[in-house]
Amino acid sequence: MDLAYTFSGFGVGFLVGLTGVGGGSLMTPLLVFLFGFKPSVAVGTDLLFAAITKTGGVFVHHGKHGSVDWKIVGLLASGSLPLAIITLLVLKYLADMGKETTGAITFSLGIALLLTACSILIRSLLLRKASQLGQIDDAHSNENNAARFQRFHGSATVLTGAVLGVLVTLSSVGAGALGTVALLFLYPRMTTLKIVGTDLAHAIPLTAVAGIGHLSLGNVDLVLLGSLLIGSLPGIWIGSHLSAKVPDKVLRPLLASILLLIGLKFVLQ
Repeated sequence: MDLAYTFSGFGVGFLVGLTGVGGGSLMTPLLVFLFGFKPSVAVGTDLLFAAITKTGGVFVHHGKHGSVDWKIVGLLASGSLPLAIITLLVLKYLADMGKETTGAITFSLGIALLLTACSILIRSLLLRKASQLGQIDDAHSNENNAARFQRFHGSATVLTGAVLGVLVTLSSVGAGALGTVALLFLYPRMTTLKIVGTDLAHAIPLTAVAGIGHLSLGNVDLVLLGSLLIGSLPGIWIGSHLSAKVPDKVLRPLLASILLLIGLKFVLQ
């Protein structure tokens, strides 16, 4: 067990607790650039890492806050899980044919990081607009606007899940930041707590299915996984307690800029 991996897990966990940004967008590039892991191994290991670390959060959201909309979770999963399995089968087929998949995974990782960077920048704006919707006096007009798009919610949510299923399976990035932004677009009247809880609940089966699939493909380093978990859990705890003391207006744009640069590096490789 390498202490460097444990300290890296602590650092990523600390930033996740501090900013709320998903660990995949931070962990996977770290494993590739700092430790030299193949993108496929970094993605596979991070998927199982995410499935384990997010589980505790769902217990809190569902048990303590009751902030999980299981109907929306089901709609997202009905799109994401089949597409995750199909993506894994395609990766297995390409591997059996002797074709290298590193390029596709690297490019997907870059795209996912660019999208995540953009989502970090617009998430605060969307949250502000969502809260304003509840304060507008013309409630009747709002109800008409909500009803106008309500019939598309089901199919749009399934489609969103399908896109996340492919992207997360290929890159391990997107289940958190992109999922949250998508739900804010689709359900602007849903409370922030419920958005986060619902997205978190959907991320667990998606990352678990994708992670187990990558494990079957030999893309998971179990020693690395254990080392990261040992470091990340106290990191998340400390970061969460310090999050209120760090100015969000400074931290989020800085983090988004870093992810933007890393994403461009992956895409242009």
